[in-house]
Amino acid sequence: MQIADLKVVTLDYSLKDDEGTLIDSSEGRGDFVYLHGARNIVPGLENALAGKATGDEVSVAVQPEEGYGERDNNLLQTVPKDMFEEGADISVGMQFHAQSPEGEMMIVTVVELEDDEVIVDGNHPLAGVSLNFDVKVIDIRDASAEEIEHGHAHGADGEHHDH
Repeated sequence: MQIADLKVVTLDYSLKDDEGTLIDSSEGRGDFVYLHGARNIVPGLENALAGKATGDEVSVAVQPEEGYGERDNNLLQTVPKDMFEEGADISVGMQFHAQSPEGEMMIVTVVELEDDEVIVDGNHPLAGVSLNFDVKVIDIRDASAEEIEHGHAHGADGEHHDH
């Protein structure tokens, strides 16, 4: 069986930046399972995996435009500290759910603290980063009707929403 749309694919992977620093890996966390063709993974990796078979190993370099996008400096915002809960212990690196001007939910990261202002960044932490994946295809199977309806793979022990 080959990887194609509406197939559930199980992978082992590691992800490094251009300097070779490990960003993420499936090691020690169990296999990574996704529904191919449902935009569950970055487009550059999904495109590279199409047509691969169980046992295939592939190294894929994904540029930002096919990954998490380029950095957008318009997503840096300065907000008054009083927008946060009173007494909140805010520190650089903390992430918060926020609403975009268009009403979409997004995650922002605190990048700087000033006296009574907080500078937050709405870019994905990997925006602007080239992604270097080493992937091994462990398994390929047909998606269930429920997985297709939900738009993501379900794990062996039921439904998973953590990927």
